[in-house]
Amino acid sequence: MVKIRLRRMGAKKAPYYRVVVADSHSPRDGRFIEEIGTYDPLAQPAFVKIDMERAKYWIANGAQPTETVRALLKKAEA
Repeated sequence: MVKIRLRRMGAKKAPYYRVVVADSHSPRDGRFIEEIGTYDPLAQPAFVKIDMERAKYWIANGAQPTETVRALLKKAEA
């Protein structure tokens, strides 16, 4: 199954995430199919940038977003 999920980047205690499309069997920070956005939770307010066209394309083709990514997609649309 293909999932849209977060890939953790950044230093210790300073997380920075990339929103990626990956196979559900690959590790969290491992192999991915496509990078579709970024998320910085430490910025005030939190910075979310997602390519909504690509996200909708992947969802239409069966990719399942995780709960966190689903919330970020709603935030990015507004």
